Amino acid sequence: MPEIANLVFVESNELKYTLLGIMSGTSLDGLDMSLCQFDYTNSIWTYKILKSKTIEYEPSFKEKLKRLESCSGNDLWNGHIELGQHFGRLAADFIGSYPIKPQAIASHGHTLFHKPNLGYTFQAGHGQEIANATQFNTICDFRQKDISLGGQGAPLVPIGDLLLFTEYEACLNLGGFANISLKNNSGIVAFDICPVNYVLNSLTQKLGLEYDESGNLARSGTIDQELLAILDTLPYYQKPLPKSLGREWVEQNIFPALNSWSGSLEDKLRTFTEHIANQIVVNLPNKGKTLVSGGGSFNSYLIQLISDKTTNSIELANEELINFKEAMIFAFLGALYLSGQNNCLSSVTGATKDSIGGILFTP
Repeated sequence: MPEIANLVFVESNELKYTLLGIMSGTSLDGLDMSLCQFDYTNSIWTYKILKSKTIEYEPSFKEKLKRLESCSGNDLWNGHIELGQHFGRLAADFIGSYPIKPQAIASHGHTLFHKPNLGYTFQAGHGQEIANATQFNTICDFRQKDISLGGQGAPLVPIGDLLLFTEYEACLNLGGFANISLKNNSGIVAFDICPVNYVLNSLTQKLGLEYDESGNLARSGTIDQELLAILDTLPYYQKPLPKSLGREWVEQNIFPALNSWSGSLEDKLRTFTEHIANQIVVNLPNKGKTLVSGGGSFNSYLIQLISDKTTNSIELANEELINFKEAMIFAFLGALYLSGQNNCLSSVTGATKDSIGGILFTP
């Protein structure tokens, strides 16, 4: 297991930042935007979400994003520019609707490729286009520097878990993938656990539905023990830290296993939901409290399965934090960037050192 990071802070005793965090997740739900204030006083960070909004993607736009994964280099770069322009227009409208303005925008972008073993990651949505459209400084490309330092470039949320949610022993995010932050001796390690909504939504969409509301379809299905055993014994789950997952791993390992099985979609949903719960529970602390956020938090059947399998106290975040925690933390990564503090931890990613990730684009 990697060593716990030694955090390095600037000397100033008081800092204040207002940033807009924008996030497009692998589950293709839409663009999350969260305007946040951050205060740094006596080496303690606090946050406040001022205004948040999700702009859902139209079906045609989702298909366009999916096509970018396999298009030519020229079309990929054009899509990168166009997506930045689109994000910029949405952010400009959002900023214009609220009297408090950000000092900068922190954009995660939309991940198309994540291959740290090959030395690269790519989040579409060019920061220069966002800066031009909004006329606000924009920080993006938070992952590549860490990868160049030998890290996974992921996950990035744990530094927010460490510094903003100090009362929890663990923070679990249920988005396109499940990732967890585990605290120890005032430090943190974190990693991707398994796919969640990226797979569940893909299965549900074959039934003409965007997602499995409350996990009701999965609840109606039956576990296929043989398929569950195949899923639970995939080599990734035995890999040592650091480790992270991407779309490519799912397409190579999960979808072939599911597609080769002849059971009903409800049975596949039930089996995969059990698989998610199994993988999460083996990574939870035996005691203490775990904060759960992300869109998968609304899957009450999944939450029930996790709670039934662990002695840890599972606490759901409030609805705003469930929906916008990642966007808020990317705003926080931007605040750390502006303050000159590390926003990427080697204890989490396996890089040779902690770093300040991100590239600043000015209008």
